[in-house]
Amino acid sequence: MNCAQAVLRYFDFPPEKIAEFREFGGGRAPGGLCGALYAAKTVLNDEEKFAELCRKFGEKTQGALTCREIKGGSGFPCEACVNLAAALAEKMK
Repeated sequence: MNCAQAVLRYFDFPPEKIAEFREFGGGRAPGGLCGALYAAKTVLNDEEKFAELCRKFGEKTQGALTCREIKGGSGFPCEACVNLAAALAEKMK
């Protein structure tokens, strides 16, 4: 299971929806966005809340929001991205 799928699983999305997100891990989400963040966007289904989630997420990842930025220098592992994105989305739901 990749980062995007793990976030959806945390929120008990149906297995078929989780399977659809197989293609969004490893930097393959639109715009290279972190897959965990992309899944959190789906969970929230609200652009304003998602913008706030990105701001809060970036505070922990030195401003990095894309997989490439996160892996390239923030020192923030994928598991931490999943946990952070899921925790922030849960608070904002």
